[in-house]
Amino acid sequence: MKADAQGTSAGATEPLYAKAKKVFPQSVQGRYRSIKWAFMAVALGFYYFTPFIRWDRGPGAPDQAVLIDFPARRFYFFFIEIWPQEVYYLTGLLILASIALFLMNALAGRVWCGYMCPQTVWTDLFFMVERWVEGDRRVRMKAEGQPMTAKRVGQMIVKHFLWLMIAWWTGGAWVLYFADAPQLVTDLAFGNAPMVAYVWIAILTATTYLLAGHMREQVCVYMCPWPRIQAALTDEWALNVTYRTDRGEPRGSLKKMKARAAEGLDAGDCVDCGQCVAVCPTGIDIRDGAQLSCIQCGLCIDACDAVMKKIGKPRGLVDYDTDINIARHLEGKDSIYKFVRPRTIIYVTMLVGISALMLFTLINRQLVDLNVLHDRNPLFVALSDGSIRNGYTIRLINKATTPRDFELSLEGMPEGFRMIAVGIKSDEPQKMIVPIQADITKELRVQVFAPKGAKLSKSDDLVFRLKDTETGEAVSVGDYFKSP
Repeated sequence: MKADAQGTSAGATEPLYAKAKKVFPQSVQGRYRSIKWAFMAVALGFYYFTPFIRWDRGPGAPDQAVLIDFPARRFYFFFIEIWPQEVYYLTGLLILASIALFLMNALAGRVWCGYMCPQTVWTDLFFMVERWVEGDRRVRMKAEGQPMTAKRVGQMIVKHFLWLMIAWWTGGAWVLYFADAPQLVTDLAFGNAPMVAYVWIAILTATTYLLAGHMREQVCVYMCPWPRIQAALTDEWALNVTYRTDRGEPRGSLKKMKARAAEGLDAGDCVDCGQCVAVCPTGIDIRDGAQLSCIQCGLCIDACDAVMKKIGKPRGLVDYDTDINIARHLEGKDSIYKFVRPRTIIYVTMLVGISALMLFTLINRQLVDLNVLHDRNPLFVALSDGSIRNGYTIRLINKATTPRDFELSLEGMPEGFRMIAVGIKSDEPQKMIVPIQADITKELRVQVFAPKGAKLSKSDDLVFRLKDTETGEAVSVGDYFKSP
């Protein structure tokens, strides 16, 4: 069948691509709406106010509890300080977040999307502002497409101004994680902040305003990859928002269903009120079955439960349920649930295992580190007195918040070998004391000399050892001594 220039197939009356309809979600009250409010309050409160929490790390260290310090190359999270060499902790957190997302999907489908996703949280906040300024669903739908009035213009100005303020503070809060928050707020207010801060605030203000204020459900339906991914990860035991066709069908008005029941005919509990569609933030009809656009937020459950209560029917016509139970209901069987199954056991085991490994490495984390880089050109130098010299660049890291003295020693080499470092005096040929300030990396230029006549191969093993003179905490790094 061929399509004409207007995108209409021969003999068809519907266009090939339907124009997207604007969604006007209606406010609703209920248990799941209350849960969403709670998640929103906690998430926004944490995001906006965490940069202002203080944490004492001692003199000379930043006192912001959560800080990503790019100039110092540090990530601070309360009592934890992550160095660039410890980026594996951040990798571990990302892995944990992914597995937790898989586990949530195995238990309750797209529950992340419906309650905790930033797009959902900020869109809910923008919806709240819109309803407060312009009114609920019916008022907004009635005003849509009508000639502009002074009142309508005023409402739109107020709404968009509040949206922009929320978006602006969202962008502003983000940059506060990268510098001392109180000081940066002052610098931003008086125009003394770095230009990069203003640029990122502008970018994040624009993206928040567009995504949460205008694109809304389009982000969830078309831009987000998770709906496509989670479909491959879910199974028939996962809870999803579903419509009980065994109870609801045949549907119709309350009067019509009562008449059918009086005649002894099948009469469903669904009164076809459309409230489940009216409150849906993506504008779908859950009665049509599982759909890509459903974010599992549960608002349709609250709306349906309210209607069922009014007409004296039991709640749960729309509810979280599994594919297994949907089939069982049609057969007249009771619901069964199976949260503990191989899939969830594997995810929980991985979560516990990786968390335990990260906690173990964090508890046993050393506050000293050592990196050794052998000179490449030349690999060695034969001196006029017959000795052989190798050069090394050594980085000594003190992760503690106090200055410390370290003993740098050379191990595994016979007597007669000696080690010198630029700027460091030592009375012993293979040892030296190196003072290092708090929370810094110190680079040393070290040279190792093999005496004339030493029995050497082309490459001999040697070990540099760095030890705290007070605590005894030590680390060793192996390398090679090159010779002709």
